[in-house]
Amino acid sequence: MPKRWSSFYIAILLCFRLTSFAQQNSPAPPSPNAAELRGEIQRVEGALPKIIDRGAALFLEAKLYAQIGELPKALDLVKECVNRHQGFDPAGSPALRRLETFPEFRELVAQVRRRYPPVHKARVAYTVQEKDLFPEGLAYDPGRKVFYMGSMHHRKIVMIKQSGDVSDFVKPDLYNLLEVGGVRVDLSDHSVWIASDHEGASEIVHFDPRGKLLERFPATDPGHHVFNDLVVEDNEVFVTDTLAHHVYRFDRKLHTFSPMSFHRPLFYPNGITFSGDGNLLYVADDMGVIRVDLRTNATQDVDPGTGNTLAGNDGLYWYKNSLVGVQYGAGEFRVMRWQLSADGTGVTSSETLEQRTPLTRFPTTGAIAEGKFYYIANTGIGNLDHDKIIDPAKLESVHIAVVPLDKSK
Repeated sequence: MPKRWSSFYIAILLCFRLTSFAQQNSPAPPSPNAAELRGEIQRVEGALPKIIDRGAALFLEAKLYAQIGELPKALDLVKECVNRHQGFDPAGSPALRRLETFPEFRELVAQVRRRYPPVHKARVAYTVQEKDLFPEGLAYDPGRKVFYMGSMHHRKIVMIKQSGDVSDFVKPDLYNLLEVGGVRVDLSDHSVWIASDHEGASEIVHFDPRGKLLERFPATDPGHHVFNDLVVEDNEVFVTDTLAHHVYRFDRKLHTFSPMSFHRPLFYPNGITFSGDGNLLYVADDMGVIRVDLRTNATQDVDPGTGNTLAGNDGLYWYKNSLVGVQYGAGEFRVMRWQLSADGTGVTSSETLEQRTPLTRFPTTGAIAEGKFYYIANTGIGNLDHDKIIDPAKLESVHIAVVPLDKSK
């Protein structure tokens, strides 16, 4: 889920919300420099023995080297990554645009475009006419048959009925919210949770089914945070913290945040989802998807299999022993479905649902409803910088696209 502090985060994270900070008198996050970028390269290289998806590591390293100006090194890494034929598209990464002057880079891009042509299976389901929402999160309540969509710019939540009627579920400025990121519905009582942030401050916020504020819980660890996406169960909330490279387990009774432990370092964790039975948690980061067995706390990377990558999913969802993702980590935005093995540890097949069409113009998150995947197709977030609209002429109505997950749908 993207947020703007600097071109570094736009280029490296693409879809990570790195927005502004609502709490008064809080210092702005430091700007990354060459030393920080080299430190991140070292962190990637140190984690390599535990990373299954070598292509994902190559792609992230290439972007980092391009950012510090070591373009020949970045080009070599891009070449190695592309030649693994996992679906990485370097033309889709702003961080790699410095390489466009190299003929070899242009040929690699042409090779990728020939191998992975556009895929168009989705259609527009709903159009929201309010053009300056800059939405990030989308959720669905099957009991009430309504969608909830958060607005980063207006710091509110809108409700979309099946008829297409749109209204404010939580009005702007009512509760002095931070920028609204991930949105989830607690199906047990139809209440709504959000993850929110602003320039390093983050909190999770809970509303009743009428949009009345119930409770809010700011991050308790020192430092800067970007609470990004979340999932909710009876006693706990799990939330990804993209900037702090953590996933927190929030105890709803004790009101405490506890960082989870993983078998390898996390790199900008983002999308998150439960398995159908609730026993497994899947966490997306720049290196793929990690499977967490909540019964034992054991973690392992999901094996993407030959010719696939699970790198960088903004939205991540479970459906009939498969994962559905709004993916940015392969360079080009795309909507994917990965069928999993019976134990959920590896990908057995993959399907591109939408790629390189007008319905993948900066998508972020989505929601599954009645055998279909709905997702925000054009958030416009690239046109928002420090909560300021860059080019008002580029504002457009927000489209929520839908693609069937079952052939019968």
